[in-house]
Amino acid sequence: MKYKIMIVDDELVNLRTLERLFRSDYQVLLSQSGAEALTLLEQHDVALLISDQRMPEMTGIELMKNTVALRPHMVKILLTGYTDVSALIEAINCGLVYRYLTKPWNNDDLRLTVSRALEHYELIKSKHILDMTNQRLRVRWAKLANWLLKAWKKPLRSEVKNLRRCARRQRSRKLMHYLVEISCDKKIR
Repeated sequence: MKYKIMIVDDELVNLRTLERLFRSDYQVLLSQSGAEALTLLEQHDVALLISDQRMPEMTGIELMKNTVALRPHMVKILLTGYTDVSALIEAINCGLVYRYLTKPWNNDDLRLTVSRALEHYELIKSKHILDMTNQRLRVRWAKLANWLLKAWKKPLRSEVKNLRRCARRQRSRKLMHYLVEISCDKKIR
């Protein structure tokens, strides 16, 4: 299966360079703006977003914030030529960015980062599927337990009554035994 990756950069040269780097291994979608990227994300199930940070109208981090509702499992990589440390730290701490790389990038490092990011995407997706399955199983288990409780309610009541009767009988026997012992004890003295 070929993953869909989206590359967003306002510089056409960067878009074409990144497209050539990844088109043999992935299905690549290109966008020159954040607004265009959001429109494409509504139409395509994208696994990975690579975005430039500094773009007119919408920064890369703003784009990533806007993608969370559309593609919550999508992994995001931020490319930046300028180090806006506070924005990067905020984006990473909020879980918006998987990794950030500085321009100019090393092609081998970027390929490796993309490969690892897609492995991370698979883990996130698998965890989500597992969570959904567990939730469905919990609902089914609750329904089954409720049904069993209703089905066994009447027999259980009678069993509880029987146990109480047995316990009373046993207590009565023990009490009689103690009374006999006490009375025998007093006769001996």
